[in-house]
Amino acid sequence: MNWTKIWNDIVNFFKTNVWNIVIFFAVLLFGIIIVKLLINISRRILNKTKMEKIAVGFIVGILKLALYLILILILLSIMGVEITGVLTAFSAILLSVGLALQENIANVANGIIIVSSKMFKKGDYIQVDGIEGSITQINFLYTTIMTTDNKRITIPNTKIVNNAVIDFDSNLTRRVNFTFSVAYESDIEKVKSLIIDCMKSNGKVLLSPEPFCRLSAMKDSSLEFTARCWCDKEDYWTVYYDTMETVFNEFKRNNISVPFNQMEIRERTDSPVLPIIGKGLPERVEKVREVSNKIDLENSSFSEIFASKRNIKHKKFKKSKKKDEIVQIKEDDVELNLGNNDIEDRATQIGLNESIQQIETFTQDEKKKKNKKKD
Repeated sequence: MNWTKIWNDIVNFFKTNVWNIVIFFAVLLFGIIIVKLLINISRRILNKTKMEKIAVGFIVGILKLALYLILILILLSIMGVEITGVLTAFSAILLSVGLALQENIANVANGIIIVSSKMFKKGDYIQVDGIEGSITQINFLYTTIMTTDNKRITIPNTKIVNNAVIDFDSNLTRRVNFTFSVAYESDIEKVKSLIIDCMKSNGKVLLSPEPFCRLSAMKDSSLEFTARCWCDKEDYWTVYYDTMETVFNEFKRNNISVPFNQMEIRERTDSPVLPIIGKGLPERVEKVREVSNKIDLENSSFSEIFASKRNIKHKKFKKSKKKDEIVQIKEDDVELNLGNNDIEDRATQIGLNESIQQIETFTQDEKKKKNKKKD
């Protein structure tokens, strides 16, 4: 490495750009002074307004960033750097950072909305999305709440803006609501008078507007009274608990019972007369059914005849008194001897009158054939 050449290049650079270097340091010095002066003036002006301190700090921070960015661009242009390329690269960086931090940017934007709209302030007792507590800190990303049981909860500003927020400390006074239940045999006017006297006996309860108490509902087991009174916002819970205890003690002192859930049961002594239709069960009348499956004994096998009895209802027939006549029938190499009684029994199983006639005709034909063979 030729150190002599490097040194000569540095010396030549300062000789040729001596005025640019002087202007660069002059602009840097005066630029820093001007930026600080503008920031101090802006801070004083904003502090004289009723704007929240966090909003003032945010605006001053944005202004400071913008002024220093302008100063850097001016210094780069003095050094001969192309501003267009720098702005393009800076825009690309801002775009990538914005995509990566879009949720945080949304929280910042909603933080600006919260502060500028003065939705609430530090120390207010609020409820948002089921969370209650006092606000301890508000910034442009999160709002910190301290609950009554000393839990620190951090809520994103986006969640606060997108949900309903109840601010219990927005006004100087709050209304305390009560519900009392007494037995049905209680004197309504006496109960109302006792509850109102209990609320008025508390020095933290405001007398204007006056405490209120009326019968609001008749429940299954009790009468329900609704009572209301007003107090300073910081005395809300003290008034609530003190009044509940006082009313309970006064109810006991004046023999006003607070009933449990109960059910009234009465014995029925009358004899109900129920309408009677008809004189009992009707007599069964059998439905007449037509038999569509007729069996041809000459052309059907014995297995088909015997299987048909499963699907046909049996009917009663008188048995023949003749017992000496025998019929011999051959079908598919199966020999079966049937007497007259057996023939009628088979007809009974089949349940067809036509089948009996066919069997008798078939029997007579067999007898004639045997007689001819004997002759």
